Amino acid sequence: MTRPPGATPADPTAEQVANDLAAVVGRLLRRLRSSSSESLLTPTQRSVLARLADGGPATTAALARAEFVRPQSMRLTLGALEDQGLVERTPDPDDGRKSVMSVTGSGHSTLAEVRAAKRNWLAEAIAAELDGAERRTVAEATALLDRLVGS
Repeated sequence: MTRPPGATPADPTAEQVANDLAAVVGRLLRRLRSSSSESLLTPTQRSVLARLADGGPATTAALARAEFVRPQSMRLTLGALEDQGLVERTPDPDDGRKSVMSVTGSGHSTLAEVRAAKRNWLAEAIAAELDGAERRTVAEATALLDRLVGS
């Protein structure tokens, strides 16, 4: 941030808010990722597992497009997840030459543990660092951010 801690201009520009918000969100995301680092999953594996859990079964090609990686890279990621028993491969009902990947029960459990570790870290940090008024301010900001991203 370009301002001293605690100092806020009466009417910051949209560009100032965007720059500050992007920097803070980036740091928050890095902290959340590191909060579940005890997991044997890489960030890419966590992302793919979450995408499959939230979006349902998908082909390697569809996952590669969604994650902005080459199909060869996605095959390696899916292979590692499959080796750990977190995803499984079944024939595509529409095209027998393709496979569809889906999350196993173990994959859902692992993803739930990773997500819980992130939420727990964040809840503990909020409880330790913010008083009631600050928590209310964060809750209000969260609602505004939710509106901004178009929930």
